[in-house]
Amino acid sequence: MGCTLVIDTSFGSTVGVVGHEPIVETDSRTHVEKLQVNIARAVNEAGYQPSDISTIVVGVGPAPFTGLRAGIVAAKALAFATGATLLGQNVLEPQAQWNLIRRGRAGTFGDPHDRHVLTLAVNDARRKQLYFELCDTPLAGNESDAPTLPKPLIAMDIDYPESIVERVNQAVREYQQTVMGQVIVDVIGHGAHKYASVLERIAYVGDVEESSVLDQGEQGLSVFALEAQLNAAQNPDAPVDPLYLRRPDAEIPAPLKHVLGHEGAERTA
Repeated sequence: MGCTLVIDTSFGSTVGVVGHEPIVETDSRTHVEKLQVNIARAVNEAGYQPSDISTIVVGVGPAPFTGLRAGIVAAKALAFATGATLLGQNVLEPQAQWNLIRRGRAGTFGDPHDRHVLTLAVNDARRKQLYFELCDTPLAGNESDAPTLPKPLIAMDIDYPESIVERVNQAVREYQQTVMGQVIVDVIGHGAHKYASVLERIAYVGDVEESSVLDQGEQGLSVFALEAQLNAAQNPDAPVDPLYLRRPDAEIPAPLKHVLGHEGAERTA
């Protein structure tokens, strides 16, 4: 029986085998030095050999370029070497699943017919911006319930916190017209506390939690991997490509200036 390995470098670094506690590195500057070592350690401590890896789930962001690239390259190389199935998973949508489990465990979910919990999943994009997605997950919030994929009310994007608040409030106003009962918007993910003073202006804001699904140890790995499998079943041909969302800083340079009446040369790169 093969094992499922999870690799994510969207915020710091998380490596682990499903069913076991992951190895977490919070310093994103240590990816190159520690990632391969931690992969080998995680597989070994779980009692497996590299040849036992049947599935690799890799976080594809959204996240800043350098750290994200390190995890995806490592996952693709390992999948090629072992023949394991490679699945990509964005790091925002599993936050919605985790949020409902979190509320169910705390007993704060309430009656799903009278209370609708939306999740504003975020990840720190730096430069005073956040990656974000507003999700509705039709699930009763108990850990024993069968998981379902979240329904995006605002598709994955990058924006400034002030603009996110405006966009979320508009989406919630539209959502309220389609449901009965109370609406609550929880903000979950890295960067939530950093911009809490702004995000708390969201109408019907609930919890503001500085935590990721992959901060939740063994259970977090399982939630993340299961969501990747559900997405793969729904869209088996989806490429495993990084989600940067931010436009690149580099731009095509302007043509060279004309000199002494001669035609300017055109740059091609």
